[in-house]
Amino acid sequence: MTAKPRKPWRVILTQGGIQLAEIDHTSEAKAFEHVRTALRAGADTAKVMQWEGGSWWHFETVHASDIPQEPT
Repeated sequence: MTAKPRKPWRVILTQGGIQLAEIDHTSEAKAFEHVRTALRAGADTAKVMQWEGGSWWHFETVHASDIPQEPT
């Protein structure tokens, strides 16, 4: 079995089907904070992965249309 990574949450950002970035996070809260920021900044999809049972698992996919814009 592979050891649990120090940052067991991962966000994969895409725009138009092209992967922009893959960023690891230490917590679910930090991962989703990054998802909200990135989707408001131009990415169109964020795939959230979680390390569990020795491998990465798809946790949730969030689309930019799911994130309300911040009030101005």
